[in-house]
Amino acid sequence: MADINPIQLQKDLAGVGYPAKRDDLVSAAERNGADSSTLDVLRSLPDRTYEGPSGVSKEAAQK
Repeated sequence: MADINPIQLQKDLAGVGYPAKRDDLVSAAERNGADSSTLDVLRSLPDRTYEGPSGVSKEAAQK
């Protein structure tokens, strides 16, 4: 998968209330106009609850 810019990822996730489930992250990114590669990465994350933005960035960097 494409490398994800962690700063852009956090902009795409603006407004997310943590803890948040994967589907909440995807919905927020869609609302914020994230590009398709970012959405693909978010959709590929494990389906669990994320405690904060650093956990999301860490998982996304492994994709």
